[in-house]
Amino acid sequence: MADDKHDHSDAHDHDHGSELSEMQLRVRALESILTEKGYVDPAALDQIIEACETKIGPHNGARIVARAWVDPEFKKRLLEDATAAANSLGLESPVGAHLIAVENTPKTHHMVVCTLCSCYPWEVLGLPPVWYKSAPYRSRAVIDPKGVLAEFGARLEPDTEIRIWDSTAETRFLVLPMRPGGTEGWTEERLAQLVTRDSMVGTGLPKSPAEVAGDARGEAGR
Repeated sequence: MADDKHDHSDAHDHDHGSELSEMQLRVRALESILTEKGYVDPAALDQIIEACETKIGPHNGARIVARAWVDPEFKKRLLEDATAAANSLGLESPVGAHLIAVENTPKTHHMVVCTLCSCYPWEVLGLPPVWYKSAPYRSRAVIDPKGVLAEFGARLEPDTEIRIWDSTAETRFLVLPMRPGGTEGWTEERLAQLVTRDSMVGTGLPKSPAEVAGDARGEAGR
């Protein structure tokens, strides 16, 4: 797997000079054919993509994690039946059956992969990133999880046990990351800003309060 920590884009160099990858070109061609035959409405596709990127994205998952961090009873229900607990929040897109939440602890770190294809809980994490669907990630996450985590910049204690969960069409997983220190008294909305997509897949950790403060300063300076 390439250095995913630094570049998760799917752009590749091709002899034809296109900025689109071979797979993207195939998707474009298939979309054009289906549109010409009247099987696909481009406007409807755009709305679905926009909803996944702006309304669902990792926002639903961040809400779930933030609630679990501040509400012990909700956290208990989430670990017992993640689907029911998540849907009790009235999410933008209801979560399908068989969502399982696994909790990170100081001694145990969970990471999710789909070794056969790219099964992914899009209702809580949005569209899957390109690296999640790549063959190198799907194989190395099982063979060398610590190496993969290091490439993503997720530094764990040497004695941390890493557990790999294989997502399928029937069962999807959501990692409940550990709450960062220094967040006592924070609201759910503020805590949700710390939750990243990668931290809910297990390839990353939540942002620290300092990182969020830096992001805010960067936005203000633009």
